[in-house]
Amino acid sequence: MALRGTVSAAPIAGPLILPAPAKLNLFLHILGRRPDGYHRLQTLFQLLDYGDELELSTTPDGEIAVVVEPLLRDVPMTANLAYRAALALREHRPGPEGARILIRKRLPLGGGLGGGSSDAATVLVGLNRLWELNLGVEELCGLGLRLGADVPVFILGRSAWGEGIGEQLTPLDLPPAWYLVLKPDCDVATAAVFAHPQLTRHTRAMKIRAFSGEGAANDCQSVVETMYPQVREARLWLARYAQPRLTGTGACLFARFGNRESARATLAEIPAVWSGFIAQGVNISPLRQT
Repeated sequence: MALRGTVSAAPIAGPLILPAPAKLNLFLHILGRRPDGYHRLQTLFQLLDYGDELELSTTPDGEIAVVVEPLLRDVPMTANLAYRAALALREHRPGPEGARILIRKRLPLGGGLGGGSSDAATVLVGLNRLWELNLGVEELCGLGLRLGADVPVFILGRSAWGEGIGEQLTPLDLPPAWYLVLKPDCDVATAAVFAHPQLTRHTRAMKIRAFSGEGAANDCQSVVETMYPQVREARLWLARYAQPRLTGTGACLFARFGNRESARATLAEIPAVWSGFIAQGVNISPLRQT
């Protein structure tokens, strides 16, 4: 992947309001484990037109302040990827300015939708502009990879084939689709899934040109359903309407529909204890269109 050019634009004073879109893993294969403990993956990232919204502005005091609305969980600030992204970028900022970051959360935590990674990517892109750093996509992706393997795909801003630990990206144009995303009443711990002794870690690699969607699956799904029976219950319910699949290593399931109306009709039937939303798959991130 050639990450060239810049994501900066004419400097503005702020506030700068930017989207932080969700992603789906249309499949997720685990090829093996590296000596450093990370897993080698193949996946297909589908970006969505739905996600969080961030409001960024500069401050004169050099401090980084992050506010999350609504506050979904008592997460320490040092564990907040948006905060860590701002700190990482500030190393390139010679001036005294800080930043205030307001995150309007729409994506569930622990869902496998990349919400935290997308927030971090939007912070890197937005503050790069506000602080007039003019860092290119390749530099921002390098910073993002230090925060998490999913961050670069959101900075690149393209639906893409992912390899390595997910950071080796080949942009792809995917056919139009509407998705129903369903969140059962549980949060999945990614580290516990990857550490599970029953996790499949030897799926054979495939070539992009050989991918048709047939036989591709999420190698984490059986483990997640074993650990969290709520996910299996939700999958069996959604299977009455479409072909569901787990995204990433989170709790969320998704199913593809031919049009928005049929997806909405199914969403209207979900049990009250679950949550969900409808989104359209996009090849170009909403973040790149602002």
